[in-house]
Amino acid sequence: MGKRPLDDFSHRLSWADLDPSWIERLIEMASFEDLKGGGLANIPSVTGDATTQTVILPGGGGAKLMARQPMTVAGLPIVAMILDYYGKSLGSVTFRPAVTDAATLKPGECLGELSGAKATILTAERVILNFLQHLTGIATETHRYTVALGDTTTRLLDTRKTTPGYRMLEKYAVACGGGWNHRLGLYDRIMLKDNHLAAEQANKGERLAAAVSTARAKRPDLGIEVEVDDLTQIPPVLDAGADVIMLDNFTNDQLTVAISLIGDKSLTEASGGITIERLPSLATLGLDFISTGATIHQAAWVDIGLDWQ
Repeated sequence: MGKRPLDDFSHRLSWADLDPSWIERLIEMASFEDLKGGGLANIPSVTGDATTQTVILPGGGGAKLMARQPMTVAGLPIVAMILDYYGKSLGSVTFRPAVTDAATLKPGECLGELSGAKATILTAERVILNFLQHLTGIATETHRYTVALGDTTTRLLDTRKTTPGYRMLEKYAVACGGGWNHRLGLYDRIMLKDNHLAAEQANKGERLAAAVSTARAKRPDLGIEVEVDDLTQIPPVLDAGADVIMLDNFTNDQLTVAISLIGDKSLTEASGGITIERLPSLATLGLDFISTGATIHQAAWVDIGLDWQ
């Protein structure tokens, strides 16, 4: 049958792919934590932004979101959503983005301007920055990885190692950084990993091929990916017609042999032991995919400031 197109097994989420109601729930939870002690067994009897309520007089003002370090931006559309949520009770604020998501900024450059009710800007400030700094941190780290990978047809994939509840936002941030999204959940692919195979004692030979064939028969609508950790596992997986073979913790020399064995019969994916330093050497091997969770779980928040004008 030959290789299937790369787009069948990787894609890039756009903001339009995300569910606004899901994001609104996250914003609501973030607001509840900040203003009402959400997460505590005993909610405080007096709630709200005590500082703003006490010190800030009614009226309008403006602020800018500023980059304090080099970064690749992700999450700007959420700023207006946060301001709309807080603005219902505190007064309206307009957000004017200066750039779009996926833009690469230098220190001192502006992400966007806020103008309107002072109370709304000040009360929403930390929630805005928490989302932006986290998502932009992921996009920035992913951009570093894609630059290290260089000019190659090999696609850098993310994984399901995401913060519960924030998966689609984090995967969207990976896409902003130039990476590609792997499967979004357990529902969209058959993926036979080491523990699935061990549970069925199907780690090699006919049992391994049978596991792939059974999956194909029961869910012909889904692509099938199989994780292997030894070269001897590849022939039965190929014979069973797996769409993607994940080569787990293979050395570069082992990957070269594996890619030769697989040829054009299946897509190839290197996983495990993927570091940014190793990417340039992997880029030349002819892999279809390289997957790593590091672009999300090792990403540091970036420094974005909200500067009052």
